[in-house]
Amino acid sequence: MLNKAWRIIPRPLLETVLNNHVQHHRVPQPLILHGPRGVGKTTLIVDRLLDGWNKGPNLTGYVDFAQNIEDHHPHHNNSFPWSSWSNCPQPSLAELSSQLDACLESMAETAIRLGTIGSQQIFSTLNKWHGLNTALRRILQSISNGSIQAISRRGSTSTLWEKAVFALSARSNVNETTKIEEASYFKEAIAALRLAKEVIRVQQQWRANAVAHLNRTGGYSRSLANSATDWPCLLLELLSQAAEMDHFQPKLIINNIDVLRNASVTDESTICSSMYHDSLIWRMIALGANERCLPIILVTSDSYYSYQAYMDFGFPDIFISRETFGWTAQEAKMHLVTDYFTHSEWAVAAEVVGPNPRHLFELYALKQSNYYQKVMDDKDSTFEDIIDSYLAYLQVTVVNPAIDKALSLLQKFAVDAQSGKISKDRLRFGAPWRHPPRTDNPTLCLEWAKLQLIDFVQSLVNTEFGVNYLADCSLEILDDPSAVALLEVGLLYSQRDPSFIRPISRGVERCLVRWLVQERMQMDFWDSLKYFWQRIIRGRSYRHLMLQVGYK
Repeated sequence: MLNKAWRIIPRPLLETVLNNHVQHHRVPQPLILHGPRGVGKTTLIVDRLLDGWNKGPNLTGYVDFAQNIEDHHPHHNNSFPWSSWSNCPQPSLAELSSQLDACLESMAETAIRLGTIGSQQIFSTLNKWHGLNTALRRILQSISNGSIQAISRRGSTSTLWEKAVFALSARSNVNETTKIEEASYFKEAIAALRLAKEVIRVQQQWRANAVAHLNRTGGYSRSLANSATDWPCLLLELLSQAAEMDHFQPKLIINNIDVLRNASVTDESTICSSMYHDSLIWRMIALGANERCLPIILVTSDSYYSYQAYMDFGFPDIFISRETFGWTAQEAKMHLVTDYFTHSEWAVAAEVVGPNPRHLFELYALKQSNYYQKVMDDKDSTFEDIIDSYLAYLQVTVVNPAIDKALSLLQKFAVDAQSGKISKDRLRFGAPWRHPPRTDNPTLCLEWAKLQLIDFVQSLVNTEFGVNYLADCSLEILDDPSAVALLEVGLLYSQRDPSFIRPISRGVERCLVRWLVQERMQMDFWDSLKYFWQRIIRGRSYRHLMLQVGYK
């Protein structure tokens, strides 16, 4: 049993739902596949579905934005983090946008080879959204080495386009042009695609100073945000128009879309990552609603996309939602007992860490290690000792660092509240977090942050880690900075249906309780006094949100 390889277990219902979505060549809405970490979303897509979605007329572009985080990705022989991607070093927006562009350009070239995208289609789609004359004259001038006489001032847009396509095609060397079959149609379409990219690049350069001013002032401009996503959205529109049943059926899978939302920006002439993220998704939604779009699946473990994103982008059904929580305890037992765990081992594992597939895989890998054999050689050792070692590993490497990040977020909240950056409504009368320190002293802010977090975790324990944030329609718990911090670092997950906020797994839940007990035990007299004052006078109580209101 110890030498048996871990196998990928099918999930027929979820696989059928996703296959039914992507079998259409065009759809009206993007689909979001979301759920807590470790439930097997990436494994399902990559190991079970992706190969089938590239057979026959199907072509699937797969973009994993987390692949650029080398220290935490299997592509670089590392494992995914248990906590949020926001706790890892963030890749640059330029890297992520280039990754998306390269995937879509490769798909567009495949469509050109199949004859479904041509030069005239590229021109008409680009001309629908962009004024082209000035940019085309600028490009023609650069190709002709500044010879203004070579450019007719009276030429129509289509004439300028044809001249620019011909000039680019002639300038291309033999190696570039022979990548496509030697038909002039294909050469012209490839040159037109390059020209469209160059037109958009020129127009983005014109807006560089405006974007830099926008970044300095912290404002928002939809036109400037859309200018940054013009190229990928043009490719999406071209691919959607080219889609044809049983001939060319493109699809796009974007994994870890939340990494794009938090990417770093080093160039002030580039819009911020959250604005790029919002513009990209807005235009996907608009393309699907107005003209139908190729099937797009966004995969994420960030609970922002389970509810809040739907409200930020318009209404609760603006995306198709597919939420997965992995196996139930009965399903996991059926698949794993006797093959990977004995009945007695399964009883302990299910009670302590639950049926989370990643927890169970890591436990099984621990069983196969030399450490397991060394522990089990001791006559007094049992499988419970392996579980304790695994929980200690989670505590030290996952939960404690994430809690430190949550404490820093709470300290920032205290400083922002002291400087007036937090709205009065959020600091309303009766809020347990209403009285942060009146100074930005780091020591006092850290003490206040830790007291708030201990109080919040204690309130979660009192509710048995099941808080229904929509129970009274007030969303009051989402105003709590401690709840927001733990959601942001990825220790809590706000699921969509039913609408509970809970730890991402039972193993992480036990580690949170361990942290609470340890902090309580380390309190001196004055710290204990402050804690009891907080609990009795200002303490949180979310027991009224335990009821599962509105669900049958």
